Amino acid sequence: MSGRAQLMWDEAVTGYDFGPGHPMDPVRLALTMRLVEAFGLDKAMQVVGARPAGESTLRLVHRQDYIDAVRAASADPRAADPSYGLGTPDDPAFVGMHDASALIAGQSVAAAEAVWRGEAAHAVNFAGGLHHAMPGSAAGFCVYNDAALAVARLLELGAERVAYIDVDVHHGDGVQAAFWEDPRVLTISLHEHPRTLFPGTGWPTETGAPEAEGGAVNVALPAGTGDAGWLRAFHAVVPELLAAFRPQALVTQHGADTHFEDPLAHLTVSLDAQRLVAESCHALAHEHADGRWVALGGGGYAVVDVVPRSWTHLCAIAAGRPVEPGTAVPEDWRHEVYRRTRQWGPQRMTDGLRPEWRDFATSGYDPADRLDQAILATRRAVFPAHGLLP
Repeated sequence: MSGRAQLMWDEAVTGYDFGPGHPMDPVRLALTMRLVEAFGLDKAMQVVGARPAGESTLRLVHRQDYIDAVRAASADPRAADPSYGLGTPDDPAFVGMHDASALIAGQSVAAAEAVWRGEAAHAVNFAGGLHHAMPGSAAGFCVYNDAALAVARLLELGAERVAYIDVDVHHGDGVQAAFWEDPRVLTISLHEHPRTLFPGTGWPTETGAPEAEGGAVNVALPAGTGDAGWLRAFHAVVPELLAAFRPQALVTQHGADTHFEDPLAHLTVSLDAQRLVAESCHALAHEHADGRWVALGGGGYAVVDVVPRSWTHLCAIAAGRPVEPGTAVPEDWRHEVYRRTRQWGPQRMTDGLRPEWRDFATSGYDPADRLDQAILATRRAVFPAHGLLP
């Protein structure tokens, strides 16, 4: 297995652009790549372009009639069919939509192929993580579900067990739906509670079809959850399940919209905690999956202050060149941020916090604590299906 991580990148991914005023501003991708370059991480990783996913690949997850609808809307946005989730406020149609979406999907699929074949121990596609797209519809800023396609490609290549971990603030509903009936896939999503945030799913009682009971895992976090609670929940659920499931590959989605500055959600997580979870995913891939790790981006709408730093940390961890949190952000990058956005970028690779959390197994359950209630609800719902005590 190659020791060099791959970074999937093509400037054309910035063509995934829903237009002025839409929260999914592609400048976040360009600024992330420029920050990766400013730290020299593009030299520490193998930067790889990938072909757009073809129709046979897209059909691993998506219906042909939906692909046809995306193609039609891509050629003429006036032809967008809202019954497929296209031409809506969340997913406005734009010229070239199919090509840009298929390119992002192709990058995640190529990342999965490289990791499975041993061409790279780890592979990152921070343009990916578009986890809301359903087999037959667009949703939540997502046209093609590259995360589900990466998992499906791993299965096609012969993987018998694949684990998917989603720490975006929104429920990873599209990936869960794609593998609801498949016992070969374990999907774990930590997200803000469905009562207070789109898409309104991701209850702990959503545990998979009868033939895949316990294959879907959902931790519904109370609005306002910060570093200590977020990290406590992650470590109370994820490591034990991975140890029981024994995945052969790990796919993770690192939406940065859990951050306290994100305008679209209500968790209060710091950049420093996001970095710690990325480190944990890296360690878990080595512990349980022979290092096979595909790491994806996802949501994140504080496009200057948060997203580029969070995903640069992700790339650095995958590259084996972690960036110390207190490191100053290169001045050239901050000038590039100002040139593009007329904002000054952040000055350090940290929010200045040192997150700590209490371990659920050793500190005990507090029945009056809403976070502990959420953790226990998830453990009770799925742990017995994996032979674990809740």
